[in-house]
Amino acid sequence: MTTVVVVRKAGQIAIAADTLVTFGDTRLAQRYEENTKIFRIDTDAGPNYIGMAGTVAHFPVLRKALGTMPREILQLGSKDEVFDTFTKLHPYLKDNFFLQTKEEDSDPYESSQFSVVIANASGIYGLYSYREVFEFKEFWGIGSGRSFALGAMHAIYGKAKTAREVAEAGISAGCEFDRNSAGPWDVFTVKTKDNNK
Repeated sequence: MTTVVVVRKAGQIAIAADTLVTFGDTRLAQRYEENTKIFRIDTDAGPNYIGMAGTVAHFPVLRKALGTMPREILQLGSKDEVFDTFTKLHPYLKDNFFLQTKEEDSDPYESSQFSVVIANASGIYGLYSYREVFEFKEFWGIGSGRSFALGAMHAIYGKAKTAREVAEAGISAGCEFDRNSAGPWDVFTVKTKDNNK
C-alpha cells in the first residue's frame, strides 16, 4: 500500500510519502515510473498538499476531481471546510468516475473508499472513507506503513527542530519496515498561518 505522513511543528507543516506502487505481489518502483502519492491543489487560501492511501485508481480520480472543482466550493482550511468539500465531491465521484460506494451491508453511510491527509497553512487534516475528518495537532500517518511511521515520529517529535525532520523520520521508518513502502520519498512543507504552532 503506502506510507504517508503529516506533521505540524515550529511554524511548519510537512507532508511526506513514499513512491512505491504495488499490484498484489508486483512492485512498481520509482525507477520504472514517476509515482507520487502527493499532489498540490491551490485555493484562494494558498497551496494544499494532498496525500492518499488506497487503490492506485483513486490517485488520478481524486487529483482530477479536486482540480476541476469551482474555487468557491474547494475550501480546505478547517475541519468543517474539508468535510463540506468532500461531501460535495462524493456525488461527483459517483456520477463522473463511477465510484463504487459499498463496503459492507451494515455501512452507516456510502463510502468514498479512500484515506486522505491534507497539509496546508491552516493545519494538518485526515479524511476517511465515511468523510470523517480529524485535525491533528502534531502528526499522523496513513497507509500500511503508518504504525512504523507513527512510532518513529513519536520518538523524535520532542527532539526535532522542524516538521520536515519529523516527517522524514516517519517516512524512513515506513520504507525500512513496511514491505509495501519504498523510497525515494517526496516531502513538501508550508509555513503555518500563525508561525508558532
